[in-house]
Amino acid sequence: MTDGPVTPPPGGMPGAPASLVDRVKNILITPKTEWPRIDSEPATIASLFTGYAMILAAIGPIATVIGQQVFGYSFMGVTWKPTIGWSIGNAVLAYISTLIGVYLLGVIINALAPSFGGQQDQLKAMKVAVYCSTATWVAGIFAIIPMLGLLAIFGLIYGLYLLYLGLPILMRVPADKLVGYFVVIIVVMVVLYFLIGFVVTALTASFFGAMGPAAGPVIRY
Repeated sequence: MTDGPVTPPPGGMPGAPASLVDRVKNILITPKTEWPRIDSEPATIASLFTGYAMILAAIGPIATVIGQQVFGYSFMGVTWKPTIGWSIGNAVLAYISTLIGVYLLGVIINALAPSFGGQQDQLKAMKVAVYCSTATWVAGIFAIIPMLGLLAIFGLIYGLYLLYLGLPILMRVPADKLVGYFVVIIVVMVVLYFLIGFVVTALTASFFGAMGPAAGPVIRY
């Protein structure tokens, strides 16, 4: 017997999925205790994307569209402001490529795990890929003021730290092989993101080239 009701831990009962706000807050502030919870809670790959990734990944593209249309980009007295069609088109492509990149990150994490003494588990690999991207997505809000856009790099750096913390917990990689596993994942993803960026750039040029000069950005002096 107990002396009174037991108060559940913050964010709900053990094993219950955290709310979107709680998950964002906890993975950013207390990642060392949040990763074990993520490891044990129920989820599906579909729920990871529809209930989390697809929501947070929209922050950066939406902020970018607002920033481009309200402020534009200024340098040495010249302001470069894209048309609304150009901004939205690029934002949609960036959004889609981000989700594709996160999915491929999960595939790579899972595929490489056995080579470094870890255990393959596609769902857990997707958990790592999705939740370690939180910092990058949240930092996308800086794009609302184009001059602050470079601050998003801090979100990327913290995202790598989250990835490093999550890999041994969810993928069961031993400590002596963790650094190698982490580095190989980063190298593969850098190459992959360059390829994705090349394809997105080509699609953007093709799309707006077909629409004609009216679809292009406006330069003001």
